[in-house]
Amino acid sequence: MTISTHAGGTARLGTHTVARIGYGAMQLDASLSTEDAVAVLRQTVELGVNHIDTASFYAGGEVNRRIRQALAPYRDDLVIVSKVGAAHTTTGPLPLAPAQRPAELRAAVEDDLAQLGLDRIPVVNLRRLDLGRNLGAAGDQIVDLDDQLAEMITLRDEGKIGAIGISSVPLEVVQRALPAGIVCVQNAYSVLDRTQEATLDFCVAEGIAWVPYFPLGSAFPGAAKVTEHTEVQSLAAELAVSAAQVGLAWLLAHAPNTLLIPGTRSSAHLQDNVDVGSIALSADAMARLDVIGDR
Repeated sequence: MTISTHAGGTARLGTHTVARIGYGAMQLDASLSTEDAVAVLRQTVELGVNHIDTASFYAGGEVNRRIRQALAPYRDDLVIVSKVGAAHTTTGPLPLAPAQRPAELRAAVEDDLAQLGLDRIPVVNLRRLDLGRNLGAAGDQIVDLDDQLAEMITLRDEGKIGAIGISSVPLEVVQRALPAGIVCVQNAYSVLDRTQEATLDFCVAEGIAWVPYFPLGSAFPGAAKVTEHTEVQSLAAELAVSAAQVGLAWLLAHAPNTLLIPGTRSSAHLQDNVDVGSIALSADAMARLDVIGDR
């Protein structure tokens, strides 16, 4: 299957044309065998996916190394997207620590290049700490946006990154970053969490790709989960698909600039995610789902 016939269609990610259903590689850590991780990655591109989301801080670089082992030499149309702004740690409640200083952003890009075996990362997202309750900045980790963007622009000018995205930011930060040539925004967003709807609207108007993370709700305690909502479950039963597929299909139908990056370590689940591109939600189904989210 090639992206030109991909059921999910294609959209723009900067200068690249990518399948609207991509793949988030975060789950391919050391708890999964290297053999199984390689198999999932190779199946991903065989299914027509050409947008893979990763980061050097995923499992201390192990996810990047597995991508290289599975897919290098890379296909010309494969767009690998990374992110900077955090670092891997083995202490604390999360495996992440802030890494917001310009020198740390540069070091993360250098790690990406070495781990992935690339001369340039096609797109790198600046992961800010403006939104989200689980990773915050203090002390010298409170860094002005302009200082960060200046470093990202320098990395782009040097040819180490192809384009700049931004993540975990409210609308006003996206607007401030726009002159830097932002090509995508990664924010938490789902049919149940639409608090960033105004940011999405802005991205639609500006031709910026919208790449939602937590597309089925956060796994953190107390967070709403799309697959547990009764309306989502009801529609899934009517359509003979899974609740997860309904939640992902809504995202694709809701905005034309949406690019999905659902992650999985399961071959069967990967196929289910790609099959979302073939699910057509009726106007009635969309209306039923449109009213259930928090804004």
